[in-house]
Amino acid sequence: MAAINVKSEIKPLKKVMLHRPGNELLNLTPDTLERLLFDDIPFLRVAKEEHDAFAKVLRDNGVEVVYLEDLCAEVLAESDEIRDKFLYQWIDEAGIKDKGWQKKVYDFMINYAGGDAKKLILKSMEGICLKEIKYNRSEFLVSMMRDDSELLIDPMPNLYFTRDPFATIGNGVSVNKMYSVTRCRETIYGEYIFKYHKDYKDKVDLYYNRYNPYSIEGGDILNLSDKVLAIGISQRTNPAAIELIAKNIFADKNSTIKTILGFDIPKARAFMHLDTVFTQIDVDKFTIHPGILGPLTVYEITPAGEGEIKVTKVESDLEHVLAKHLGVDHVELIKCGGEDRIASEREQWNDGSNTLCIAPGVIVVYQRNEVTNELLRKKGIKVLEIPSAELSRGRGGPRCMSMPLYRED
Repeated sequence: MAAINVKSEIKPLKKVMLHRPGNELLNLTPDTLERLLFDDIPFLRVAKEEHDAFAKVLRDNGVEVVYLEDLCAEVLAESDEIRDKFLYQWIDEAGIKDKGWQKKVYDFMINYAGGDAKKLILKSMEGICLKEIKYNRSEFLVSMMRDDSELLIDPMPNLYFTRDPFATIGNGVSVNKMYSVTRCRETIYGEYIFKYHKDYKDKVDLYYNRYNPYSIEGGDILNLSDKVLAIGISQRTNPAAIELIAKNIFADKNSTIKTILGFDIPKARAFMHLDTVFTQIDVDKFTIHPGILGPLTVYEITPAGEGEIKVTKVESDLEHVLAKHLGVDHVELIKCGGEDRIASEREQWNDGSNTLCIAPGVIVVYQRNEVTNELLRKKGIKVLEIPSAELSRGRGGPRCMSMPLYRED
């Protein structure tokens, strides 16, 4: 049995990785929101309750739920050598380059965790305020010019969107190079899980490396079938990254993918990733952002032999492109908000199109998108609603918050 198996967006989901929102959200302030890619500050206690409700819906429907923080803690508990390697890499990637400060942060983290690997991982996600570190102000010019309440190391508040830092593709994985500086650090957890965790070490093909120069994010990667992969060319995924990952996938003898579709989508926050524009919910049904309807540019990428690729530009509409590559006569595109423009824009902003399909025709959605959810029910879709008053402030839906590790074939 493969360690990872994700060859579809809709086949029965058996195992998924989440991250329960933690104290990293408490380190959001109005002044740091833009830098940390948030529009508002979620209320942590309620966000946790909502996230727990999400996990319960998954478990109640036969899905095994594992947590990013637990997998990482299991890795660090393997040995002090791995723990120290992780810590010093994490400190360096946080921008702490001075050797004296690196040692102070290392000592703080070791003392803070007291041998508890999960406590250490959660603190690495939470960030560190300057006042938490014991130091002599006269020792460093930098510290004398900063307020004690300032962040020495930024939190990673976007981590509850586990879809983006890495992506599962067939039996392999892409450990991503993120678009923004603040999210680049998130992928360190995926790197250590796939390099060292007993369930994944030497068992998973690596299709993309976080040290590559071109950005690609998991929200842009959709497994349409065992033979077709869709990748959004978006604000956050560079076409050069798609070329590179395509070559790596086609070169892997274990991969069954024959075609990669590059969807050129608008470079705007409302269209942040491909999965904010459309998600598959059944064999022939998709939720859709009305803004992507009409003429669409798609690039068909296929292997050309000797490690090269062939790229064909296709001018078509979404229905025909999807029907052709799914091998069905017709696909139905269900508009977020229906025909009501105001409802459409409002519910798209609250991720009405960002659904998590856990079996054909069975999806998890945000409760707040009432117009879209009712429309989906009328189309015969089983809609499992979760509360989302606080989770939705991060601008990501149920698909964004989940990383499938195993789907039945």
